[in-house]
Amino acid sequence: MKLIKYILLILIIGLCLGCTTVEPWEREGLSSPIMIFDKNPIEKGIKIHHIEFREGSAGATGSQSGGCGCG
Repeated sequence: MKLIKYILLILIIGLCLGCTTVEPWEREGLSSPIMIFDKNPIEKGIKIHHIEFREGSAGATGSQSGGCGCG
């Protein structure tokens, strides 16, 4: 019974630690290319830029926002 209580306590603490509010001025650091899960995020960005330029299209490559930090 003690083991179950400890496991539940650890689980609740773990779930609570993962929740946070991100302020608009903190989003710049979170949207940095270094935060992308890729081997070389800068190279991927350059490749996407070349594809958009060549095809004359943009978008559908992930989350796009208006620059205001709202999404």
